[in-house]
Amino acid sequence: MMELPEELPQLYKRHVFACATQRPPMHPRGSCGHNGAGLLWERLGNRIEAEGLGATTGFTMSGCLGFCSAGPLLVIYPEGVWYAPKTEADIDQIVDRHLKSDELAEDLVIVLSR
Repeated sequence: MMELPEELPQLYKRHVFACATQRPPMHPRGSCGHNGAGLLWERLGNRIEAEGLGATTGFTMSGCLGFCSAGPLLVIYPEGVWYAPKTEADIDQIVDRHLKSDELAEDLVIVLSR
């Protein structure tokens, strides 16, 4: 059996996963896509590139992250911080504070439970 190495080289300092799931408007679970995620994630991708963060910050639009009614949602690893941005200004705050300044955008953090 192969053992996991103690430490692997990291491709990125951080990796952002943003839910892009789009369900029909009346779906009982809702969806990040239906709640405006598309424009937010476009803004996020553009800001990551404009700020020169592309080499150190991965950005992946993902499938469902499992907390549909709270969306749009994104999670940033390795910290495991979840954010629920609603506006482009929220995206700017996440980029400026979390991705550029290494601090939480506290008012946008969402604490989820199963």
